[in-house]
Amino acid sequence: MSSILREIGAIARCFESMSNIEFKPYGLSKNQYIYLVRICEQPGIIQEEILTQVKVDRSTASRAIEKLERDLLIHKKQQQGNLKNKTLYPTEKGLEMYRFLQKEERYSDASAVKGLSEQDQQQLMELLQKVRVNVEPDWEFVKNGGTRPYRKDDLE
Repeated sequence: MSSILREIGAIARCFESMSNIEFKPYGLSKNQYIYLVRICEQPGIIQEEILTQVKVDRSTASRAIEKLERDLLIHKKQQQGNLKNKTLYPTEKGLEMYRFLQKEERYSDASAVKGLSEQDQQQLMELLQKVRVNVEPDWEFVKNGGTRPYRKDDLE
């Protein structure tokens, strides 16, 4: 099983590295584009929902979102009746950047599945979604302070 996760990780790091290099001239680095895409696709989303979708901790998301706000790519609005949560919206500049990011995503998707039939692509998507669904409960458990069972031997 570890070879499957290594392949997934290698693919993710390749695209992450390329994106961080290619987007740096636009002021997007350290995966900030991921947050901008989520905000553009879901205007009014709260930060807590983004970190759940992106699978990062609160401080990582906060830093990225604060930079997007400083760079005038997004803006925050106070939710009526809720002082804790602020909703996030793209600015016109952010929407312009999003259109560029969509082109990159389409190119990267096509590059990644080159040579795969439509049926293979569909099957790959279904399998990857199953893997994600399998992993998410452990992610939630550990994120909230739990310890996965394999570690019990280390503690004895």
